[in-house]
Amino acid sequence: MQLNSITTSSTTSPSATTPSSSTSSSSSAQDASALTSTQTLNENDFLQMLVTELQNQDPTNPLQSTDLAAQLAQFSSVSELQTLNQNVQNSTSANLMMTQSISNTMAATLIGKKIEVNTSSINYDGSTQPSLGFNLPSNAADVKIQIANSNGTVVRTIDDGAQLSGDNNFTWDGKDDSGNSVPVGSYTFTVTATDSQGNPITATQYMLGTVDGVKFGSSGASLLVNGSTVDLSNVQEIFGN
Repeated sequence: MQLNSITTSSTTSPSATTPSSSTSSSSSAQDASALTSTQTLNENDFLQMLVTELQNQDPTNPLQSTDLAAQLAQFSSVSELQTLNQNVQNSTSANLMMTQSISNTMAATLIGKKIEVNTSSINYDGSTQPSLGFNLPSNAADVKIQIANSNGTVVRTIDDGAQLSGDNNFTWDGKDDSGNSVPVGSYTFTVTATDSQGNPITATQYMLGTVDGVKFGSSGASLLVNGSTVDLSNVQEIFGN
């Protein structure tokens, strides 16, 4: 009778710990859910999860040493990845500062030089006749140039006739189709070209001008050309004095 009593007590002992195990699992699940709700796990979150798991593990089924080693290895990997990410960010910031410094220095050396800018915009000041251009990949039988104001209304149409492939330049006198001077303001020009068969030819448009100054900003240096602000990255060609 005494042996049976001991056996019964021993058999029912694990079931007594079952609620504790269930409670531990529920607590761990809640902690994990709270952490994953942020969508981002950092080093502190990972450590918190590991400590919570150790505190709430089932005494009848403790965490195996191999599992603990695996989790510690994961913790180390997370820490190393965070360090690597920070180093990459620092390196990127340093490279960006160096690039901006070089760009600023180079931009200052362009003052007074004539440049070719990849743009179809014109800033007409009422007196200076804009020097414009376009590049053709092949010979064109007919070229038409249209100049429009800021509202998109075409004010001038120029029939440039047949043109050879390569760079072609022209100067706009600042007048409309009726021969009247247009108001000061912003304009755009469009070049339409076709070959001898009437097939369209895509022309690349650009502006020619002299760099009057340099403007420095948070995004880098920009050039002041013919009264317009030009991004340094849009400069296609630099001519000697």
